[in-house]
Amino acid sequence: MSLPLDTLAARPPCVVTVDPDRVLAYAAATNDDNQAYQSGKFAPPVFGVVPAWDPLIEAVFDVVPPEKKPVMLHAFHDMRFAAPLVPGTTLSTVADRYSVRPSRAGTWVTVRAVSTDLDTGEQVLEQFGTMFVRGWNDVAAGGPDRPEHQFPSAGRSEAVAVFEAAVDDDQTWRYAEASGDDNRIHVDDEFARGVGLPGIILHGLCTMAMCSRAVIESVAGGDPTRLARLAVRFSKPVLPGSDLVTTVYPSDGSFAFEATSRGERVIRDGRAELR
Repeated sequence: MSLPLDTLAARPPCVVTVDPDRVLAYAAATNDDNQAYQSGKFAPPVFGVVPAWDPLIEAVFDVVPPEKKPVMLHAFHDMRFAAPLVPGTTLSTVADRYSVRPSRAGTWVTVRAVSTDLDTGEQVLEQFGTMFVRGWNDVAAGGPDRPEHQFPSAGRSEAVAVFEAAVDDDQTWRYAEASGDDNRIHVDDEFARGVGLPGIILHGLCTMAMCSRAVIESVAGGDPTRLARLAVRFSKPVLPGSDLVTTVYPSDGSFAFEATSRGERVIRDGRAELR
């Protein structure tokens, strides 16, 4: 199967205003009490997935057949912040297919979204989401390689911060309401077990948001405007009522990080770049 990635047209822009109340709800749903968010001055960086999520998912299903949704996993997410997210700003987001990479076990599909401030025309956020579709490999490769953020081979020699956080029993329901992502694996225990999971699992992007708090508080002086890039690989699910331990390491002028829960690594290849 061949996908003409170079000829498929991008969808029309999705225009969304960053709602101040939703920003507060998102911060609360990720257990982040940073005063920059509580005051209404800025939104948590990972909140940027909320106005871009529908265009990103539509771009995914321009490539992935809908019947493959049950075997699709969110594997990587990479966010580059040209400017901080400000409540009240109206963002115009365009998303499109970026690359397809089949393998023996399945296919990696990367989509790209760019959000601009509708008033100024300035880019605010660029992000790449990579999905892995298990067992689907009758597709030709296309597009450029996705941006890399591999953990450095010598990166674990000297940690600069270890940040511990609790994952609440009701975390998935709160995040689903605040983000709009109500996938049943996060809110329906019977359904989650029926697709082979141990039960309800935390949204990967909620885990990423909790890691962003760890990075911002431990190496950015609590200032979210210093975050220029945040990228992760989701490696294992996080369960409600557990812990999340984020460890940060220096890496070539930026920072590498990873996270564990119940002693298992749940975030790999974390990268944070600061201004």
